[in-house]
Formats: sequence, C-alpha cells, structure tokens
Amino acid sequence: MKLNMAEEEDYMSDSFINVQEDIRPGLPMLRQIREARRKEEKQQEANLKNRQKSLKEEEQERRDLGLKNALGCENKGFALLQKMGYKSGQALGKSGDGIVEPIPLHVKTGKSGIGHETLLKRRAEEKLEHYRRKIHIKNEAEEKAEEQFRMRLKNKQEKMKLEGDLKRSQLACQQLDSQKNIEVPREAWYWLRPEEETEEEEEEEEQDEDEYTSKDLSVLEKLEILTSYLREEHLYCIWCGTTYKDKKDLSTNCPGPTSADHDD
Repeated sequence: MKLNMAEEEDYMSDSFINVQEDIRPGLPMLRQIREARRKEEKQQEANLKNRQKSLKEEEQERRDLGLKNALGCENKGFALLQKMGYKSGQALGKSGDGIVEPIPLHVKTGKSGIGHETLLKRRAEEKLEHYRRKIHIKNEAEEKAEEQFRMRLKNKQEKMKLEGDLKRSQLACQQLDSQKNIEVPREAWYWLRPEEETEEEEEEEEQDEDEYTSKDLSVLEKLEILTSYLREEHLYCIWCGTTYKDKKDLSTNCPGPTSADHDD
C-alpha cells in the first residue's frame, strides 16, 4: 500500500509545477500565457508610438522656438547684411520694396516625393471640374427635355385648335352652300363627312378627285383654302361668326383672314 502511494505523483511537489511551467519551443502554449504575451506586445507597440509622437512634438517645439527668435549679430548672413547697410525690420531691395519677413519654413512630414501635393491638388481640381461639367451637361439635358415637352404640348394644342377651326369651317360651308341650293361641294372635304358614309362612296369620291387629294393637304392648308372660299363666296368669317353684307363691309369690319388677326 505504501509502495503504491510512493509511486503516485505528488501534485504539490516542485517537480510537477516546474514541468507544467516548462514551455519549450514546439510545445503548445497555455491560453493564459498567450494572452499575456499578446497584451505585452500591444503595450510595447503603443509605448513606441507614443515615444515617436513625443519626439516629433519636441522637434516641432524646438523649431517654432527657433523661428520666433530674430537673427542676431552672431549669424554670419545677418552680419553681412548689416555691413551692406541693412537694418532690422527694413525691407530688402535697393528701393525697399522687397520682403520684410523671412521666407516661411514648411516642413515636409510625409513620405511622398516632391510635387506630390501639387499633383493631388491638380487631380482634385480636375475631379471637381469634371463633376461641374457633368452637372452642367445634366442640367442642359433636362432643360432641353423640358423645352421639347413644351414644344410638343404647344404643337398638340395648336393642332387641336386647327382641327377644331377646320371642322367649324366645314359645318359653316355646308350650311351656307345648302342655303344657296348647292348640292355638291366644290371639294369633297369642304363639307364635314357623315360618320355613316360607306367605303364604296369614299372610293368613288377618291376617283372623282383632281390630280391631288385632300390627303396631300395639311390641316392648316385646308383651313386656309376653306376660309378663303367662305370669305369670297359667302362673305363669311368663322372667327367673327358673321356674314357680311358685301366685300367692303367684310374688309372694313373683319380684322383679317386668319385666327391670329382675331387674337387682339
């Protein structure tokens, strides 16, 4: 029994503890030790960064302090200027129109080459100019689209107005021709065609038409021809809505032969 107990390991002995803490290369590290070493490495990196930052700040402070102090006679360049007649606070140049303060010192802290900042500035300006040009083109396209929409709407309204005037002229022509016992219109389209007209009648009328057909004429041309016929044959103006006594009465009291003459 005592022999068995002696053979068992004593977990409180130094040998067991040393074996557990013996972390040799190639053996897996305990999680606690890995975390401790990682924290220590991070702390060392942070201390190094802070140390570098403090050195830069010290350099900047020493530089600013040196730039604030004016040059004295111990400076060789300043001593030469004084021998040539220069006085402190006086502008450079024979006529005294030069600089008074020394050329400012710009310390380059980055790792980029000479002219890199100028290149970045030029690229930023080009990018801004490209953006402005893009916005300008977009605005022009929108304005053009709006103008085209207004023109289409205006043309549509004008077309509807012309078609309405032509229809009124055809109705007036048919009534006035009927009052004079005219049974057949001078041109087929002078009168408003009834909707129940058959296809056979349309084909017969197309065969009886002159060299040109009504389809060759625009609505405006038809309106001009028909209103001229109404004024000459019936002394009638569709925009005035009046049948005049004679041509003199028509020319005196009617503003004109077009719709624009009656807009005022």
